[in-house]
Parts: sequence; structure tokens; C-alpha cells
Amino acid sequence: MDNERLLNLPEEPGVYLMKDKSGAVIYVGKAKILKNRLKQYFTAIENHTPKVKAMVSNIASFEYIITDSEIEALILECNLIKKYKPYYNILLKDDKHYPYIKVTIRDEYPRIFLTRKMIRDGNKYYGPYTSSAAVREAIDMVSKLCRLPVCNLKMPSDIGKKKECLNAHIDQCIAPCVHPVSRDGYRRLIAKACAFLEGDHDAIIRELEDEMQTASDALEFEKAALLRDKVNAIRKLDERQKMISEKQADEDVVGFYRQGNKTYTEVFFIRRGRLIGRRSSVLDKTGDTEDAVLCSEFLKQFYTETDDIPKAVYTAYKSEDEELISAWLTEKCGRKTVVKYPVRGEKKKLTEMACKNARQNAVDHLLKDSGRNVPKSILELKEKLGLEVLPKRIESYDISHTAGTDAVGSMIVFNDGKTARSQYRLFKIESAKGGNDTESLTEVLYRRMRNARDEEEAQKNGESIQPKFLPLPDLILLDGGKGQVNAIKELFEMLDVDIPLFGMVKDDRHRTRGLITSEGEEIEFLKTSEPFRLLSSIQEEVHRFAISYHKKLQKKHVTGSVLEEIDGVGAETRKKLLRYFKTMNAIKKADIDELKKVPGISRRVSENIYNFFHKTS
Repeated sequence: MDNERLLNLPEEPGVYLMKDKSGAVIYVGKAKILKNRLKQYFTAIENHTPKVKAMVSNIASFEYIITDSEIEALILECNLIKKYKPYYNILLKDDKHYPYIKVTIRDEYPRIFLTRKMIRDGNKYYGPYTSSAAVREAIDMVSKLCRLPVCNLKMPSDIGKKKECLNAHIDQCIAPCVHPVSRDGYRRLIAKACAFLEGDHDAIIRELEDEMQTASDALEFEKAALLRDKVNAIRKLDERQKMISEKQADEDVVGFYRQGNKTYTEVFFIRRGRLIGRRSSVLDKTGDTEDAVLCSEFLKQFYTETDDIPKAVYTAYKSEDEELISAWLTEKCGRKTVVKYPVRGEKKKLTEMACKNARQNAVDHLLKDSGRNVPKSILELKEKLGLEVLPKRIESYDISHTAGTDAVGSMIVFNDGKTARSQYRLFKIESAKGGNDTESLTEVLYRRMRNARDEEEAQKNGESIQPKFLPLPDLILLDGGKGQVNAIKELFEMLDVDIPLFGMVKDDRHRTRGLITSEGEEIEFLKTSEPFRLLSSIQEEVHRFAISYHKKLQKKHVTGSVLEEIDGVGAETRKKLLRYFKTMNAIKKADIDELKKVPGISRRVSENIYNFFHKTS
């Protein structure tokens, strides 16, 4: 980059555009002092984040625009990001077209209807709503409460020129089709409808209750009953709309949830103290972005797209431009608006609630992206353990032995939260001695990984094989504590294996308690949660499999059928050995010369029998 140009940059606020060699804009930013900000990109590059380093390496040129103030720079930055959608900017993605209620207040006779596009046309928009059904329900209610027409009547040209419809007949519409209505009178009804949509339900309830009392006093009980039903409908709506603040404040609450290189957001719209709507969205390429920068980028892009700005915006992350964005929003809506990062109290709890909903947004996206039904237990386990990928394939290992002898290792597999018994594997411990579970686990995991690599090599060489140890797991759970986890962690480091690893710990009653890391940190789970149920099932299954195989092995030792696993020993030889030595224990202790004394037993078979019971490392 031209150093002379950098030295002669203006010391004023403005916006800068970074371009690649093709001339495409790859980044747009703002600065309080352009000279200082731009110089930072091209000096002390080793201190930059990986994302900034990558961007700087692709910059072929840049240009800048001087502005009169920081707020002007912020507004221009927002507009240019929207125009160019630069690759290295954090971009707000919203794959949902949320429905809104539109009130055409610029028309002489405004109408109320559903729309999925919010544009700056001077009209009023309410929402976004979570579904079109919710919008239609709200429009239907407000139209009946304010007796507004819902037909295709053209006003004012059709006023007084049509036949009375059913709504007019049952007094749910002011019937401009047959009864002339003044512009001012009609707009007063629209103003009442807008107040209702903004959450001011108390005034309408009081008015309806007064009308109900008047009708009752006049013995118009049918009319009074109709008014009573309207009051009850509003109160039911109030029950559904969560009361957030007794102060009847207008606020937005912003929550964040990070997942890999994405950040999921949730904005609560609180009007007159009631939660009237919410909006979920996603920010891309945020892996190494600081919380403060991420919050700032989100607020700028989000509020560029809307004119519905409350008096306060509470955020789960502290924005790096909190005061500047507050000033911008104040200028944008024409009254004071503040952006705040609450650290305690009611507002802090609200941001935490928004973060929980942002997390659910991440789960919903994960389900959608996976293209199939991923169990909730798998999704929540991924989040709880901070895993980078879904633990679709989980392997668990346990060791079983009797007083240090006949040790066996078992490997069980859960695919998508369900047992995959055809993929279970067993390992007769060969080198570990004396019932050392840690050494036994190390041997088992070493052999498991070695076998997988042998299969990978065979596949690369074009061999046609039926793999028994592929694919590798997404998560490994050991039936053991910190010591076992550390031993396998060291083994994996030597083998260059990168698979998340945890130990499964039990309580005093030998029931599942939680997971433990190599650092000794215990991860607790709610006993009613889906991940806890899954972990309990895994721990019970791996123990059951290890014990069942070990019992089968012990039975074979008692009957002597284990001898038939030895090369050169069949059913007849087994019978000869048992007749000669009487017990299996005596056969195990016999040396080669003693074994040779059995009629029909050769030296080679004697050596095979001896080696079978006296394996060495």
C-alpha cells in the first residue's frame, strides 16, 4: 500500500471502502478519524485477527468519503453495506419474510391489511408477527372492535353507493357502503385501531364497558352481550401477550447466541410493557469478531431497515458505539432513544431471556440445515459441551474383568441417539495387566484407531473392504474419570486424533451424574433434560454390554469351551485336556512340558495353549 497516501489521509470522520484487484468492494467501514483508522490496517498486521489479515491480503486499493460528523459516517456506512454487501462485513441474514400489519395513514381513508414488505412510504407498520395467522387474527379483532370495513369498498368513491353487507347488518362495521361517513370520523376510528395495535388496550376496554353499561341500562341486553364478548376477547389477548414491564415502556431487547462462525439473534418488541412481537435473524462470519463490534454491526444494520424505533434498546452485549448509535436513532425517529447494556436487574433478565430464544433460533436453523430430524438430545448435548459438530455418532468404552483376569474392553455405538448394535465391538485385553482399567482403555482405543487407519489406507489403495471401524466418532465417552480421560487424551495427541473426549461419572449409588473433562471440570445436567437421559442410556448400555460379554467368557472358561478358540484345539482335544487336568485352572497353570504329556497333544499345540493363557506385552 502507498505509504505516502496513508500519511496524507484526512484527520476527519468518514467512510472508507476497501477493494480487491477486480475493483469489487470487499469491506466498508466508518472512522472518527480516517487517517488513524486506515493506517491501523496496514501496520502491526501480526496483531490482527485472522479475518482482518485475510481481508488486508486481498486489498488492492481503497477510497474514502469525508463526512461532517460521526453520525453521518454511520448512516453512510449502513447504506453502503446495504448496497454492496461486502464479503468481509458482518451481514445480517434473515431468511424469513415476517408478516406486518400495514395502516395506510397517508390515504384519505386508511385501510388495514397484511404485508410482508416494510418500506419507507410514510405509512404505519406493526410487527413483525410470528405468523400470518397471528396478523389475520389481530386485524380481525381490531376491525371488529373499531367497526372498520374489511371488504374491497373503494373510498370515498363508493361511500353510500353499495348494498349493506352482513358485517354492517350485525353492527360489526360502520357500513360506509350505505351510510355516509366523514373523513375525520373515519380517521378517528383508525386512530383508535392504531392505539390498540400499539398496545393501548385499557382505553378501549373502558370505552366498551361504558357502552355495555349504557346498553344494559336501556335493556338492550343483546347489544350489551356483544360488547361483553369484545371486552373478554381483548382480555384473552392480553393474557397471551406476556406482560414484561409494569411501566408500560416501549423497548426492544436484543439477545445473541454464538455457534461456530455464525451468531443467532433475537429481538423482542415490547410496546406499552407488553411483548407484541419478535424477530430472529443470523449474522455470518462472526467467529473471531469481538462481542462489542458484533453488537454494533447488528444494531446498525437492523435499525437501517425499520422506522419502528422504541425509546430504549437493551442489548446482551455492550456495543462499541453505544452513544453514537443512540444519537443516530434519536435523530432517525425524532425523539430521544438510548441503547443500553444492562448489568443487573429486570432489564438484564430480559436480555438473558432474549439470548435463550436466540439459542432456540440456532437449534431451529440446525434442524433445517440438517435436512432431517435431529433428536433434541443431540442438539442440546452439542450446545452443552460446546462441540463444533453434531455428535451424531457417539462411541462409549468400558472395561470388565474378574479380579484382574480375563479383561475385556467393549465399544458401543449410538447413532442419532439410538443404539447401533451391529457396530458394537469387543476387545480381549492383550497387554494391560492386573486389572488396570486405564491401561486397558488405552490399549483398546489404540487398537480401535489403528484399525480405522488400516481401513482408511485400504480404501485409498482401492481395496474392496467392509469397514468395521469407520467412520470415526463425533464424540467419545469413557466409563471413567479424569485419570482415564487424560490417558486417552495423551494417546490421541500422539496419534494426531482430534475427537472430543469426556468421562462419564457416577454418584454414590452408581447412577449417572454427569461428564468430566481432562482438567477435572465436571459438567452437570438437569436430570429431566434430554441430554441427561441420553447419557444415562449410554452409560447403562456400555456397562451391560461389557458385563454380558464377560459373563459369556466366564461361562466358556467353566465349561472349557474357551479352549476351542486356541489354534489346534478342537472338541476332542478339549475333552482330553479336561480328563487329564480335571480343571480349567490346572490347564492354565500347566507349562509346555506338562501339556505335552496329554495323549495326542503335540509340542506346537502345547505352545499354543501355553501362550493363550500366558500372553506377554
